[in-house]
Amino acid sequence: MQSTNLTSHFLIAMPSLADPNFQHTVTFICAHNDDGAMGIVINRPLDFSLNEVLSQMDLTPASAAIGQTTVYQGGPVQTDRGFILHTPDKHWESSIQISEQISVTTSRDILEAIAHGEGPRSALITLGYAGWAAGQLEKEIADNAWLSGPAETDIIFTTACEERWAAAAKMLGVDIQMLSSDVGHA
Repeated sequence: MQSTNLTSHFLIAMPSLADPNFQHTVTFICAHNDDGAMGIVINRPLDFSLNEVLSQMDLTPASAAIGQTTVYQGGPVQTDRGFILHTPDKHWESSIQISEQISVTTSRDILEAIAHGEGPRSALITLGYAGWAAGQLEKEIADNAWLSGPAETDIIFTTACEERWAAAAKMLGVDIQMLSSDVGHA
């Protein structure tokens, strides 16, 4: 049975985490309960922009800037499905409010609004998500694969992508660059 609910927290990969899906990542946890956990990786940009996603949906962005929006790899599960982390200033068909500051939406209507320049104040567009079975995340944390701490919207929406991993750790007072990637026992 879990003792800590990590919903609306960051999971910060320890330098020793070698899994290529999560090495040097920050994951925002959308749900964590006795059945497992679900999160969105916030610092893995893909090599294509929102233009490509919108064109597959027969949508045209209202401006070049909208079309050039970065799309992120949210995790290794359902990589063909979109997940949008955003400020909850508007409601969409398939929105779940995670906290007072963040919602996640999976419906087409939010992408239509974003394309037309009418989306939420802040949004991070991803394909895929990260998932853990019951007890799996707790075991990984006990095995020192992750640091965890409360999520900060500035890190998700305004911090440069390449700085998010270190910035999330710094919120906990940890200089992630100073941690060894070697694993062992004293």
